[in-house]
Amino acid sequence: MKELKLIATCPMGLEAVVARELKLLGYHDTQTENGRVTFSGDFADICRCNYWLRTADRVLIKMGEFKATTFDELFEGTKALPWDQFIPADGEFPVSGRSQKSQLSSVPASQGIVKKAVVEKLKLTYNTEWFPEDGALYKLDVSLYDDIALLTLDTTGPSLHKRGYRKHATEAPLKETLAAALVLLSRWGPHRPLYDPFCGSGTLLIEAAMIGWNIAPGLRRSFPSEGWSIIPDELWEQARDEAYDAVKDDVPLQLVGSDIDPEAIEIAQACAKSAGLGNEIEFKVMPVSRVQPQGKFGCIITNPPYGERLSEVKEVEKMIRDLGRATIYLPDWSVFAISPTRQFEQYFGRKADKRRKLYNGRIECQFLQYLGPLPPRQPKVEA
Repeated sequence: MKELKLIATCPMGLEAVVARELKLLGYHDTQTENGRVTFSGDFADICRCNYWLRTADRVLIKMGEFKATTFDELFEGTKALPWDQFIPADGEFPVSGRSQKSQLSSVPASQGIVKKAVVEKLKLTYNTEWFPEDGALYKLDVSLYDDIALLTLDTTGPSLHKRGYRKHATEAPLKETLAAALVLLSRWGPHRPLYDPFCGSGTLLIEAAMIGWNIAPGLRRSFPSEGWSIIPDELWEQARDEAYDAVKDDVPLQLVGSDIDPEAIEIAQACAKSAGLGNEIEFKVMPVSRVQPQGKFGCIITNPPYGERLSEVKEVEKMIRDLGRATIYLPDWSVFAISPTRQFEQYFGRKADKRRKLYNGRIECQFLQYLGPLPPRQPKVEA
């Protein structure tokens, strides 16, 4: 089977998390750069990674990379790539693009050159002057950075954060990919209680449930590369069967979320039900000042509200102070919070044990980690 260079794209700050995911899936030749992780794979791996990656945005095929300071160099470099081995005569192949620190600064012009070069390449193979583009989607991307052109084919389509279970969203929600990353970066495991006191539409808890039960996040959606003639249907079937066989839905979960907004709780319940997890997560309407998580050695993982206007900032300050007070009575719990609020530690009442810079969309945040004791090791059961 043809070996490919694949790229898992992701928001800045999550590269190491994506690389760790890939290694757990069996891909050990990862190379990490800003916003992407490159690795080797084949067509079967395109299927597996689209189903399984929780924190990446897309899985791309790296078609080629070369220096391009002129449109001629961009045209010839693009035309030299094996587009005819991927795109059929009826394939739809739109081109997107971006440019940073490059002489070819006009993105529309660069997209046009790439499109023209691909057409010329396909003409040589299919002996035609016209392509209907009414078949499967093969989205091309040209990324120009520091005069280096990177050409890719998108296998994913809409970003991998679109799992398919969230039909509605509350204001300023976490993307599913970031929510999964926060769970993976925490010390939580399915043997520990988990509480989110600002649960909003429930994304953190739903992602945690999917991790706890080992549910592949892409199982409920489709991908444009499912329609590619070069990827046999049986590869998608094998990847789906593997994912279904891996589900561990007999693992007991202790997942609870609360929010002061009754509408948010209704949305969270609907999202959990849509994800097939409606019976596994408890949601309740409650202000953070009344939060009393049950159990020992649990984790609070949360995304407190952000304040923009002065009145909102004061309210956010009060909520963070209330959260800090609530945790005083949870000496064996760990707390993980993502927030752009620079005074978070001051309001919370103590300094974090660890901090990590992450981005919620374009908002720079800190992921603050207050580490409680780990639960006692479970004795091994002899076979």
